[in-house]
Amino acid sequence: MAGTRGPVHEALAELPLVDHHCHGAVTADLAADAFESLITEGEAWPGVSPFDSPVGVAVRRHCAPLLGLPRHAPPADYLARRSALGWQEVNRRFLTAAGAEMFCVDTGYAPRPVTTPAELARSAGSAACEVVRLEQLAEAVAARGVEADEYAAEFRRAAHEAVRRPGVVAVKSIAAYRTGFALDPTPPTDAEVTEAARGLAPGGRLTDPVLVRHLLWTAVDLGLPLQLHTGFGDADVRLHRADPALLTDWLHLTAGTVPVLLLHCWPYHRQAAYLATVFPQVYLDVGLALHYTGPARCRAVLEEALEITPFRKLLYSSDAYGVAEFHHLGALSFRQGLADLLQARVDADELSLADALRIGTWTGRDNARRLYGPPVSDAAREPSGPPTRKV
Repeated sequence: MAGTRGPVHEALAELPLVDHHCHGAVTADLAADAFESLITEGEAWPGVSPFDSPVGVAVRRHCAPLLGLPRHAPPADYLARRSALGWQEVNRRFLTAAGAEMFCVDTGYAPRPVTTPAELARSAGSAACEVVRLEQLAEAVAARGVEADEYAAEFRRAAHEAVRRPGVVAVKSIAAYRTGFALDPTPPTDAEVTEAARGLAPGGRLTDPVLVRHLLWTAVDLGLPLQLHTGFGDADVRLHRADPALLTDWLHLTAGTVPVLLLHCWPYHRQAAYLATVFPQVYLDVGLALHYTGPARCRAVLEEALEITPFRKLLYSSDAYGVAEFHHLGALSFRQGLADLLQARVDADELSLADALRIGTWTGRDNARRLYGPPVSDAAREPSGPPTRKV
């Protein structure tokens, strides 16, 4: 049963969020099939519309009013109104409605043209920073035709240069997609990396387990927070290999280095909660699940994530990509789901109101601020020296 709407709902509704992991929004008007392809992690479903899914229903219920339509507007009306407004106005409305003071934007995935962090920030009237995707960087090094015995040094050099760009606050790996997490946890030798790099063709994807291990250990040396995709994703991920519990030995070896942020996690959010409980450097979110479950069910996901997770270890993210509806829907789902569960605990005298308000602020904003710093302008983060390991 949902908690009575009260002061926790009011506080979370007004809280400026830090969306600690998201992507850009498309910079073009979308035909019906293009829009539908962006509201599912899967491929087209013959004879079935993605609007007939939990996320599709949530879009029609919670996003239609921002376009000036009634709740539950039919898909055809929704898409027609979206086209009439144009992508710039659509992006502005949904990004502003998200109520985020800062977006941490993964710039490494752009099969369609999407907003840069600066463009996203301007549309939202807020700040944005960059998260560097390391696999993209490694593949760019390979694309230059580097010799195998030079790959290790060249990738390290490229990574250090990338994190010195103004506005970069974190790095990310999609090892869950490329190899899964059942990897040898130890750092590979340069000789092992050289041998593995012989098979890395220009234009190819980084899928060799040795090169992925080298990437993860290079990330540790960069000294910035490391975001790791875990759990739910598109059909390219092998879900059983994306369980963050498989990282346990690696987390033992990297203790005392950089913060490790487990992204999305569902359906392994309980495993992620365990890791965040026993490893000081581990944090988590349930980002991608928020808009796919929507306000109707995200409370259940958040409750499971918070069964044992320390309150300073859970962060908010939308993982929105492509359609700006997801930046808004993620924020709305998070605010409503977390407020419902916290208010219910206050009403049951399991939490004081002061504790509930503190937990809401930590999760929605302050935990991310503690890891990434306060909101910054595009040029505010200038390097002051070589990266150092930190917690």
